[in-house]
Amino acid sequence: MHQVGGKTAPVSAGAGVPLHRQLFLVLHDEIERGVLAPGDALPTEQALCDQFGVSRITVRRALADLAEQGYIQRRHGVGSFVREEFPADRSAPGRSYLEGLRQTQFETEAEIIELGVRRPPRAVARALQTTGELLHVVRLRRQRRTGEPLIVSDVWLPAELAGTLTESALRKAPLYELVKRTGAVVDRVQHEITAEIAGPRYAQLLKTAIGAALLRINRLIFAAGVPHHYQSVLLSPTRSRLLLTQSSDELEAADGLAIAHDVRREPR
Repeated sequence: MHQVGGKTAPVSAGAGVPLHRQLFLVLHDEIERGVLAPGDALPTEQALCDQFGVSRITVRRALADLAEQGYIQRRHGVGSFVREEFPADRSAPGRSYLEGLRQTQFETEAEIIELGVRRPPRAVARALQTTGELLHVVRLRRQRRTGEPLIVSDVWLPAELAGTLTESALRKAPLYELVKRTGAVVDRVQHEITAEIAGPRYAQLLKTAIGAALLRINRLIFAAGVPHHYQSVLLSPTRSRLLLTQSSDELEAADGLAIAHDVRREPR
């Protein structure tokens, strides 16, 4: 029977990531690297409990997540086995921006953290070319099945939408649909992807450790050729990935992807 991860348990209650998620990542990595090959049996639940120092509930939840994502097959009374074929990539090549939003809406449920009109940070005001107040919406999206926090969404919109984007409306319909109903037609989205460490607020919302790595996606959404609203999304890399698909024409034209280096030049 293959032993996962060597002799030392690579999971820790102090890591800021749920134990079942850590175990999922360890097993997922072993499968992806081929250490656990297609058809191989995973260690028994008790063996995983002993090796990683976790409860049976933790092990079963990690195995359930692997099975749900199509990496393993669980056979009652026999054990868990790596599937002969890996699951199809959910990234769906060619998926549009709106299709991605719809998928997120389907897989998660939102909790409104903040809603009100106030003055935006300077970077947001500069991006939206405004000096006035904006409608500010902060939401936490959780996975529907497990309740795990996945996304903190921080959105700045025109203040005149405050009467339309009420808490009641935001609970009934996704933001992009509500914005569409106001007559705004999105014609372009500018994305910026950065990384940062979690401060106390975002660490609490995303159930991770203060100082843990986070991914941030800033989106400047244009309507009728001008900036309309600004969305900033925070993710934990232990739970989420960023996927990018480009056509051959986009690759030839170097369209859709650029890397900016914020490095100060030393004066000569």
